[in-house]
Amino acid sequence: MSRAAKKAVKGIVIVLAALVVLAVVVFWAMFHSELKTLGTIEREGDSALFTMTYCGDYGFDAFLAQGGAASDGEVQDFVIQRLMKGLPFTFELPELGCSTISVENAEGDGYLFGRNFDLYYSPAMLVRTTPEDGYASLSMVDLAFIGYGEDKLPTSMTNSITTLAAPYAPLDGMNEKGLCIGVLLIDTDQTNQDNGLADITTSTAIRLVLDKAATVEEALELLRSYDMHSSAGSCYHFQIADATGRAVVVEYIDNEMSVVESNYATNFLLTPGDYDFGSGQDRFAVLEEAYETSGGAMTAAEVMDTLQSVSQDKRSEGKDTWTQWSVVYDTENLTATVCYGMDYETVYQYSLAE
Repeated sequence: MSRAAKKAVKGIVIVLAALVVLAVVVFWAMFHSELKTLGTIEREGDSALFTMTYCGDYGFDAFLAQGGAASDGEVQDFVIQRLMKGLPFTFELPELGCSTISVENAEGDGYLFGRNFDLYYSPAMLVRTTPEDGYASLSMVDLAFIGYGEDKLPTSMTNSITTLAAPYAPLDGMNEKGLCIGVLLIDTDQTNQDNGLADITTSTAIRLVLDKAATVEEALELLRSYDMHSSAGSCYHFQIADATGRAVVVEYIDNEMSVVESNYATNFLLTPGDYDFGSGQDRFAVLEEAYETSGGAMTAAEVMDTLQSVSQDKRSEGKDTWTQWSVVYDTENLTATVCYGMDYETVYQYSLAE
């Protein structure tokens, strides 16, 4: 090979190497926060319970600034463009049956918020978020809502990409101010408000409250400032409690927001005049008795025992649903205690400070 040819080949190699380096730099610039986030995913043993810390900005302020979203599809489109860089995924919130309870912590200061999530097989993820312009929080996400299942779990970098949507799919959680929230299904017409306000959906309403509200009153003001659109063609109500001990249930009846002071909830309306509409009255009675017997004060272990007492396993009835997780949030110590898959002998403890 002539000297000129060797020089040309060397030049081509240098250019190609420079292009590779440039591609790596561009890729890192576009995805470094996302890759760092995926690197935090951990699995609890061989269970389908995972944890993840979201690193960087998940764009929720931009989501609100664009007017929010009036449907799960619009949330999905935003996440695909903002977080997934065009990679597709599905977002679907199915019917769910749950129980919540808020009590004073009998072993110290603050309050405890307990929640059962009842549904079919649901890989779960505890997500830590620390938005720059909002409150840090812990939240529980059903990964089935964003495309995971028995044949797909976030156990590799490739399979984990969709978990980047997790901040937009919380079902319960607690923020650094001790504000707690959980969503429960009501079997009635879906909520679809049209008051000329910005739009919000069921799961993004939870993200809104966790990121922006320090108290129940602040949460209520936030919810009143948006038009609510419930997911999956269903209707839901929210149990919200804060570090002062105030607890309410927020319901939407005929597209009107209603607030009921209550320390527990299941899957029927509590607004006067509609008390018996829905299901879960038997579980509600158990929660009510536990609350009254304890005088509204329990230990974290007693709250978990109460949740276990109202857990559901309908597999014996031919239905493929059972309690997927039970979680107790401690508003003073900012911890979450989780039992997954009705295994109440195995307890996982998480801290917002980690």
